[in-house]
Amino acid sequence: MPSPLRIISSMATRQLLADLVQQFEQQSQQPVTVESVGGVDAAKRVQAGEAFDVVILASNAIEQLIQAGKVLAGSRTDLVKSGVAVAVRSGAPRPDIGSEAALRQAVLTAGSLSYSTGPSGVALVKLFERWGIAEQIRDRIVQAPPGVPVGSLVAKGEVELGFQQLSELIHLQGIDVVGPLPDEVQIITTFSAGIAATATQPGAVRALLDFLVSPAAEAAKRGNGMEPA
Repeated sequence: MPSPLRIISSMATRQLLADLVQQFEQQSQQPVTVESVGGVDAAKRVQAGEAFDVVILASNAIEQLIQAGKVLAGSRTDLVKSGVAVAVRSGAPRPDIGSEAALRQAVLTAGSLSYSTGPSGVALVKLFERWGIAEQIRDRIVQAPPGVPVGSLVAKGEVELGFQQLSELIHLQGIDVVGPLPDEVQIITTFSAGIAATATQPGAVRALLDFLVSPAAEAAKRGNGMEPA
């Protein structure tokens, strides 16, 4: 039996990878283990030299790890494009978020809101600044700790309005997904795989990456609220 391939990923692709790895293991007889943590923590662990075979993070984080020599140059493989959605607690009134103006009003009206520490959260902060409301809502923002789904805070009633990758919201109990951000302000993150510099089974890793971008992987990507990259 070959030794397992080790993947580290951010939380956004956790359920997708669980689905895809199961498919891959069935057809290849190659065991794979996946550890999904906050993206910031994942990148730190790879930077610190922890041994993995594959790293799956936002594409800019993969590029930084390539620059640092922790992911092999030329190995970046774009997997999915992931958009941000808005959630409320199950049964709560759903605000109108159908346009940029409506979304801005929903944010201003919300008693509390939360977003992730990942790339989508950074982009949201810039959006609130561009709207000129960052100061106004500062005290109402509940920052989800790395690795804690924003949706879980919404489900518990700790937060009224939650912003996170749709892929991280659609499998959670206790929330209603209001919908995606309007097109004019939608935040798309591309998640990519890279071969870690510590990888010891290059052939098996390449087979895994080929599978992750194959037509066989598309249904799972769409089922997890993402688009093939």
